[in-house]
Amino acid sequence: MKVIETFADEVIEHGSFSPLDRVYVINKIKALVGDEDEELTSENPVTQLVAMAVKRQKINNDATAKEILNDLLYDLATPIPSEVNRIFWQKMEQAPVEATNWFYQLCTDNNYVKKAAIAKNIVYTGTSSKGHELEITINLSKPEKDPKAIARAAKMQSNNYPKCALCLENEGYKGDYGKNARANLRIIRMMIGGKAWGMQYSPYAYFDEHCIFLDQEHVPMKINQQTLINLIEIERMLPHYFVGSNADLPIVGGSMLAHEHYQGGRHIFPMMKAKIRQEVAFPTFLEVTAGIVDWPMSDLRLESKNTEQLVTLASLIINFWKEYSDPARMIVATDQKGENHHTVTPIMHRNGEKYVLDLVLRDNNVSEQYPLGIFHPHKELWHIKKENIGLIEVMGRAILPGRLKTELQEVKKYLLQEPNEMASSHEAWAKQLQAENQNKITKDNVDQIVDQAVVEVFEKVLQCAGVFKDDADGQAGWNRFIEHLLEQVK
Repeated sequence: MKVIETFADEVIEHGSFSPLDRVYVINKIKALVGDEDEELTSENPVTQLVAMAVKRQKINNDATAKEILNDLLYDLATPIPSEVNRIFWQKMEQAPVEATNWFYQLCTDNNYVKKAAIAKNIVYTGTSSKGHELEITINLSKPEKDPKAIARAAKMQSNNYPKCALCLENEGYKGDYGKNARANLRIIRMMIGGKAWGMQYSPYAYFDEHCIFLDQEHVPMKINQQTLINLIEIERMLPHYFVGSNADLPIVGGSMLAHEHYQGGRHIFPMMKAKIRQEVAFPTFLEVTAGIVDWPMSDLRLESKNTEQLVTLASLIINFWKEYSDPARMIVATDQKGENHHTVTPIMHRNGEKYVLDLVLRDNNVSEQYPLGIFHPHKELWHIKKENIGLIEVMGRAILPGRLKTELQEVKKYLLQEPNEMASSHEAWAKQLQAENQNKITKDNVDQIVDQAVVEVFEKVLQCAGVFKDDADGQAGWNRFIEHLLEQVK
């Protein structure tokens, strides 16, 4: 079997071509990898075709060039956007879960969702000493930047098309040095809140069926009443998915504040399973149940079948929090320059007919003691987690840097008193673990001890990000906030 001919048949089977197009398709492939065919020797024809192109000097031998060609080949085997949308919405008439099942399978089959890379991630679940279930992931899926590609990108003129990695204009975009390859990207078009939006899956997913809802306009993120309306519309459309928005301020927000978008998917996060520890009654919103969630971050949960009451009450809470200050606890809404420092991370899922909305209170103030953020992971935790706490981590799933895979192995060697090259940043933590487990650490339990220790660090990370701490003073802060809130929401 010849590799080009084999892949041409796959293109015809899965893409937008028919058997009559076979010669045409073969020539499209040859234009990318060279005219001579070879015997099929790889389980994946695309992998062999990319190697052929490198060998024949049709592309540079670097990660970026290989990724671009990989996606161009898979693009041939993917239906065009109009056909993808037609099939998706046809299946939506049958059942939303059938539509997303089909679309997700398409995006894994065409290698837009990098399942093989995602499988490299380290993932486990643990329970902290505070009793919170938490999920730990060490992210190994995203490839390291190729130094050759970085050098080439530096020599290229800046290209402002597409404006960012979330723009609709990425669909079918070839990519280049410094720009992501997106030839095999497909986006489902939909109306949300009276505006044109799109839905796509994340190529390096952090959880099951990790999808992104993106405004078709390149406009900045903003949390307001319209956000809540949009989340409800998405939940009506796709009730088997959760959906949420990163906060819309630096430090506490996501990494893509310049483009309005939400994240969603088919995953039940630890925060969703956390119970209410203190009920809060809003007398004028009798169809909404509410309460403070037993969670390391400061989460006020609302639940109702009545979406109008839910949106109205949630909007009042968001607006109140944006103006609320408690200087004794370093909670300051607006600084002397008039800059706003308060927002929320809103997250919604369905519980049968009820809509469940978690409003996580966020504050992005900094201080001399905490230059990266008062409510941000503190310095003693940076050896494990220094990055911002976004939507996914708010819900209890840690996204930890890939460096930890090797660094934690060295920590384990240290604990076992074996020769090691442990990073100095872990030294104080490792000594503490050694003292806590004196003469009890063995080769059989060292993995469990370190895994649990990482869970405890992540618990502390979330506590740092919580505006009301899990102690007597934090409870007093909650009580003060609720008391003032109830005075306003009458």
